[in-house]
Amino acid sequence: MAMTDPLGDMLTRIRNGQRAKKDSVLSPASKLRARVLEVLQREGYIRGFSEDATGAHPQLRIELKYFEGEPAIKHVQRVSKPGRRVYSGSKELPIVRNGLGITIVSTPKGVLSDAEARTQNVGGEVLAEVF
Repeated sequence: MAMTDPLGDMLTRIRNGQRAKKDSVLSPASKLRARVLEVLQREGYIRGFSEDATGAHPQLRIELKYFEGEPAIKHVQRVSKPGRRVYSGSKELPIVRNGLGITIVSTPKGVLSDAEARTQNVGGEVLAEVF
């Protein structure tokens, strides 16, 4: 069966992996997933990721991050879904937890965090919120 929300699947794998105290999780590779992981790594929510091409299909190995035994990501949620896309201008980008969290936005200049999108004055599709 075809997957209807690949990004939501990756975020769920991260959420489940952290609840199970895993060091890393695997997710099928795609350009969008890699760009979202770059934002999470830049913002300090994951240790890193690498492409693992050992099987028939390339996969991304996501190294999860913990601080004093607690996951670095307390909450990760998909905002724009296949059934309901959510778009926002640069001035209306949502602020997560009074700036303690981030919103991941797909813009014409690439996948950016909300702070990067505000500084570059671009809006786009709100993909997820993380804190």
